[in-house]
Order: sequence, then structure tokens, then C-alpha cells
Amino acid sequence: MMERNLEQMPADLLAAVVLALAVLLFTLTPLSGLFLRIPIGLLMVLFVPGYVLIAALFPRKGDLDGIERIALSFGLSIAVVPLIGLGLNYTPWGIRLIPVVISIVAFTLLMAAVAYWRRISLSQEERFSLHLRQWIDSLKDEIRAEGERGWVDKTLTIILILSIIASIVALVYVVVTPKEGEKFTEFYILGPGGKAYDYPTEVRAGNNSTVIVGVVNHEYKLTNYTMEILLNNTPAVDILMNDTAIALSTFEHDRSAPIIPIMSMNLSLQHNDTWEQPLTYVLDETGDRQKLQFLLYKEGNFTAPYRDLHLWVNVTDMNRRPSKDLGNDGNQDWTQDWQDFPDRLIKFRGNLPPER
Repeated sequence: MMERNLEQMPADLLAAVVLALAVLLFTLTPLSGLFLRIPIGLLMVLFVPGYVLIAALFPRKGDLDGIERIALSFGLSIAVVPLIGLGLNYTPWGIRLIPVVISIVAFTLLMAAVAYWRRISLSQEERFSLHLRQWIDSLKDEIRAEGERGWVDKTLTIILILSIIASIVALVYVVVTPKEGEKFTEFYILGPGGKAYDYPTEVRAGNNSTVIVGVVNHEYKLTNYTMEILLNNTPAVDILMNDTAIALSTFEHDRSAPIIPIMSMNLSLQHNDTWEQPLTYVLDETGDRQKLQFLLYKEGNFTAPYRDLHLWVNVTDMNRRPSKDLGNDGNQDWTQDWQDFPDRLIKFRGNLPPER
């Protein structure tokens, strides 16, 4: 029974179903990198959805002629696909490649099923069926038609054919040679939960910290990146004591302080490729308001970072409370820190470069 039904399925509807399944194959599998994906995708966006919709609305042979079906198929496809995208915009999935492809394929399969059901409900003589030779002969008859009405049909048919050909050529040209926009690279940091908050800024020395780092290539070419995570381990120059800021003017910020590399990696991304991975690192040097830098270099140019991000982190010893902990009276407990202050100054002075 199934074989018989498949045999009775019209060739045009069967071709639409095969194209829809092919789009899924070339989108959700490793075959997505093949060039064949482009022409199949163009057919699914510009022609097939409108064709199956016309087939469902006009199942009879005399409803529309061949050239009208083709013209309306292009027009309705261009109208239906944006409407599908607009509907997806109000769903949790949003306008993304996979939800859009699945929605267009589902619409095509649904309309093909409706068109098939409506056709088989008609007699064999009334059903529309695609016979390429008969359609070409009908097109020739319209072009060769005589009389005033014939000249009007001939002119409209020629204009319509030329418009379709010009549209296809223009679309292929735009797809093959896209206009280059602004060239740039996205570089961002997210918290462990994948959101732009809850960054690990209060950590214990020796413990693991995790952030999600992302790089998106919009350079219109294959680009090689080098990403480094650095820690500028320089103590703060101000100390808060009894709500009064005491500036250590004697000891200026040492700009030659060593920068400690935490991690380094190389990336190669094609245009529009995205690299997003969680990175786990360990900070061993204790100190408040340390600058944890995420530097991105491009094409081996290490003169200056191409993109630069940073977090201010407080790294405390395993046996010391984090700096954000408060005393019983709500004020910061600086007593022990102030007692150790002379030793810290001596240590800080010892780290300064020798005078010349």
C-alpha cells in the first residue's frame, strides 16, 4: 500500500519533499561545508515554500497556467519566509539558522501533504500535474499568440520571464560576491553561567576560577589569533583607614612590575566562525584589585593587543577572609593589615628597580 501511495505522489511534490529533507541534511550534518548547500538553500528560500503553497491552494489543472504558478511561487516564497522569521522572533528559539531551517522545512512538508491530499481528492482529469514538455509547449503558444489579446499575453509573459531570470542572476551575484562590511573581531568574557555577570572577582589563592571566553571573526578572511591571560601583580597604592584615604606618595605605582602569564593559546577562525569555551585558571599571587587581563593578538602582531578585556580581582590567602567580609560593626576590619603595614612597605620597596 505504501509503495502504491509513493508511486501516486506527484513528481513535483515529491521533488519538494526531497529538497526539504536535503536542506536538513546539508544544515545539521558535517555536509554543511559543501558548496551544494548554497543552491539547495536558495531554492528552499526563494521558490519551494511558495510552490507547495500554490499547489495546496490551486490543486486543479485549470486554476493557473505554468508561468503563473512559477511567478506566484517566487512571490509567495519571498513573502512566507520573512513571516516565518517574524514568528520565530517571538519564540524562545529566536531567529537562528537551525530554527529557521527547521521551520521552513516543516512548512514545506505540511503544504506538500495538504496539496497531495487535495489532489488525490480530485479526478485524474482535474488534477494538476507537472509535465515539462506540455508546459514548454504552452509557453510557446502564449509567445506565438496572435491578435490584440495575444500580443498583451506575449508581452507580459516575456517581461515576467526576463524579470525572473534577472532576479535569479542578481541573487546569485550577491551570494557569490557579498559586499564586505566593517571588519572587526568580537571578544567577550562571560561568567561561569554564560551570562555577563557573576564573574570570579573574589577568589582564594590556589583555587580554580572559570570564565567563558568568546571570539567571533568578522574579518572576512581566515584569521589567526593568540589569546593570553595575564595578571598584573601590583599592590594597591592607597589604604583606607578610619574612612580616610591615605595616599602613599612616597611609593609610586611601579609600572615595570612583572606581568605573570596565566595562559596562552592560538586560534584560527574562518569568517563568521565563533569560538566560545570555558577557561579555568589558578591565581596564586595574593593581593587586592589585581588586574586580570585577557589580551587578543591578531596575525602574530604582539606590539599591542588587538582586543583587550580585564577583570579586577581580589586574591586572598587560604587562611584569610576575603576583602569583602565586614566586621560586626559594619566597617572593614583593617587592624591586622595596618599592624603589618611597615613590613609590607619594606617588601614593596625591595621590589622597586635599583636606582641608576
